[in-house]
Amino acid sequence: MRILILCTGNACRSPMAAGLLRQLRPGWEVASAGTYPLAQVHPLAVRVMAEVGLDISGERPQPVAPLTARPFDHVITVCDDAREACPVFTGAVRQRHHLPFTDPYWAQGTEQERLLVFRRVRDSIRQGFEGLVRELDKAE
Repeated sequence: MRILILCTGNACRSPMAAGLLRQLRPGWEVASAGTYPLAQVHPLAVRVMAEVGLDISGERPQPVAPLTARPFDHVITVCDDAREACPVFTGAVRQRHHLPFTDPYWAQGTEQERLLVFRRVRDSIRQGFEGLVRELDKAE
């Protein structure tokens, strides 16, 4: 199974989702990308994922354009429609899914307050992807 998780900056939600999905289904090929990738994965995203035993410190934001030449079974967008336009994948894909999550990149306040936002988003992503995996398992 080839999965692409897509967002705008590829710095928080999509790398977190990719790490969680790889944990849920180790045999699946999971990639993440962004339409406007930032320079690095947000350090707080790395930190909150480490709290649940997942190391995403080696992830690097990448642009989606080079991936359009590769076919994917599923493309999952994770943007929050209320705050940004959702990116579109123009390559070959069997099925598209949209699981919107707030972008923790914009969290404000003290480090502890921002960590709470990142944890909440991480946990929402886990819950959303566990549900999606159950649906995909039933469809296979």
